[in-house]
Amino acid sequence: MSKVWFITGASSGFGRSLAEEALALGYSVAATARNTDALAKLVGQAPDRAVAIRLDVTRPEEIAAAVETTLARFGRLDVAVNNAGYGLIGALEEVSEAEIKQMFDTHVFGTMGVIRAALPHMRRQRSGTIINVSSIGGLIGYYGGSIYNACKFAMEGMTEALVEEVRPFGIKVMLLEPGTFRTDFFNRSIRFATPMAAYDGTPVGERRGMVGDAAEDAPGPEVVAQAILKAEARDDLPLRLMVGADVLQGAQFKIDSLTHALEVSKVLSGA
Repeated sequence: MSKVWFITGASSGFGRSLAEEALALGYSVAATARNTDALAKLVGQAPDRAVAIRLDVTRPEEIAAAVETTLARFGRLDVAVNNAGYGLIGALEEVSEAEIKQMFDTHVFGTMGVIRAALPHMRRQRSGTIINVSSIGGLIGYYGGSIYNACKFAMEGMTEALVEEVRPFGIKVMLLEPGTFRTDFFNRSIRFATPMAAYDGTPVGERRGMVGDAAEDAPGPEVVAQAILKAEARDDLPLRLMVGADVLQGAQFKIDSLTHALEVSKVLSGA
């Protein structure tokens, strides 16, 4: 039986590549985006197995309608991929309350909304997979990205708990932690807080000028899409799928940092 993939943010980047690769393997895809015109070519590749659905994940009513449309078209929902999102560059002091709220509405509450809408159907099926797209920024906090990091860290904590909550129903859960890849993320999907002169010449100021440089020579998003599909097909789905040399290095840095903190804490606490 062909699995049905529900993918948010499918108009470009990882979401678009994943939708294309899934269709190439014979799966059915409910591709969602705020602008469905951007999905026309994708649907045209396999009109019998693909549907474009308008979805702004910050609107709960659109989440519910998108899931119902998927079920009406395909009769089931097997894999929910929470990929919709964007980046925000700016020091914590520079970011406005409105920008913070929008980031959390998209990355955290939007992700939770999709999961909560999909779970009743997956529980009835006694099967399903939830894939939450985190980032290297879900492992390590980077200056100039504090709000983005906060959103991804929140997603990671929620996902770790969700794994055990849904395991009794035969539902699998995975975090995708990609590093730097050649996508539109560093162009159309990056926003900048209004800069404060106080941060000129600091690491945050330098970060503004660095955005996008590393992605020019990076691998394409199809590498990530193929890794996701291989992982999802496994019975032993990993909690974390890290893709990219920089995220693997970041994970080792995190391990080393925690190990050092553990040793120091043992000494200071007398444990």
